[in-house]
Amino acid sequence: MSEPDVPESGLVEHLIELRARLMRGLIGLGVVLLGLMPFSRQIYTWLAEPLISQLPNGQSMIATNPAGAFFAPLKLTFFVALFIAVPWLLYQLWSFVAPGLYAREKRLAVPLLASSVVLFYTGCAFAYFLVLPAVFHFLTTFRPEVIAITPDANAYLDFVLAIFFAFGSSFELPVAMVILTLLGWITPQQFKEGRGYAIVGIFVLAAVLTPPDVVSQLMLAIPMCLLYEIGIHAARWLVPGKGGEQQAS
Repeated sequence: MSEPDVPESGLVEHLIELRARLMRGLIGLGVVLLGLMPFSRQIYTWLAEPLISQLPNGQSMIATNPAGAFFAPLKLTFFVALFIAVPWLLYQLWSFVAPGLYAREKRLAVPLLASSVVLFYTGCAFAYFLVLPAVFHFLTTFRPEVIAITPDANAYLDFVLAIFFAFGSSFELPVAMVILTLLGWITPQQFKEGRGYAIVGIFVLAAVLTPPDVVSQLMLAIPMCLLYEIGIHAARWLVPGKGGEQQAS
């Protein structure tokens, strides 16, 4: 009579562990958020710098919604806290999943998780320091003189967050390629042979994810093409047999 209770008790233990990991993750996120709250205005000022630096002297943003000037910095502070807390949240996820993995899976998962975090951060930094200044310079330079740019605080925040997500997620391309290779769905040789189609797809994706200007599209497409090549070499290095099998066939 006790045997049927074993799976049930195991499931309950897993649910308790999952709840504990979720609570720890949320507590960590909350601590970071509380620590950043006093600096919400400074954080928004820092985020607005790429656009403000391109506007005429004395011109700043507006808030079309009366509460926009209050909620926009708070919204940004939450996303910054989430951005900072990602390693802690991934650690909680890893601590929950790791006991059920084989040793080889653990050896592969750790560098993949670390690489995905680093690449996402790199994509966001690339967007802030290089892409946004170039995009806003392009947009403000080629606008008609009769049009004055008076950006809304919330609209600007949504625009920048979309850019960050687009570049951060796009920079995950090598990790995605390695995972596909590890799953046996695509070999490094197939990635190499499909390079031309991939480049076309990258430029189409860049046109969809970025604003309708050539500068941001090129600044996303060119790094992704380079990351595609890195993904091919990384897949060959981690799974050397996959490319050789395809070549032999």
